[in-house]
Amino acid sequence: MTKILLAEDEKELSRAVQAVLEAKGYEIKAVYNGKDAVEAAQEEVFDLMILDIMMPVMDGIEALKEIREGGNYTPALFLTAKAEIEDRVAGLEAGADDYLVKPFSMAELVARIQSMTRRSREYDRQELVYGEVVLDLKEQELHNKSSVRLAKKESALMAMFMKNPGKALTTEEIFARIWDGEEGDMEIVWVYVSYLRNKLKAIQADITIDGEREGSFVLCPSSGQ
Repeated sequence: MTKILLAEDEKELSRAVQAVLEAKGYEIKAVYNGKDAVEAAQEEVFDLMILDIMMPVMDGIEALKEIREGGNYTPALFLTAKAEIEDRVAGLEAGADDYLVKPFSMAELVARIQSMTRRSREYDRQELVYGEVVLDLKEQELHNKSSVRLAKKESALMAMFMKNPGKALTTEEIFARIWDGEEGDMEIVWVYVSYLRNKLKAIQADITIDGEREGSFVLCPSSGQ
């Protein structure tokens, strides 16, 4: 299920957007200021972020700048009551992928979301980097002092970790995203984490995956780094 972070301080509008998107099958995490948006983006994994520009505590532009500076490249859509060119440019320069001017139709919002999530899947970056380790998604290889090939699920799982470094990912969340819709036991998550740990050691990586069976896992620098 596609998970969306919705940061909108107008609570009536937020509730309306949340109701429409949940009816379309999206999972929504609603917050009401920029600071809470930054914290949510740091703690959870999202497929898309919708941010209002004018919010209390921290505006949407500053919030997205901070999110991007943390290495989070989740697609972002700005909502704004401002139609001036400079505001659109400022939003795009902060790292937004698209914007929608208020008032907007819910049908247009849903269409933008569908387009952005589709583009994100089709044009995902071919290389991910954390520490000195490079994940080549096209070739399904990990590179550091040496290289090692990955199976398809290993590559998808490593990509999930490298897109969310330092973030605790639960066994349940990993299983739902990597083995989406497949039947099976969540024990498979621990098995694949173990595979990746061994392969990171094999290439003398400066990063590792911390965590225990059935718990949460975090991609972080190796001890001593």
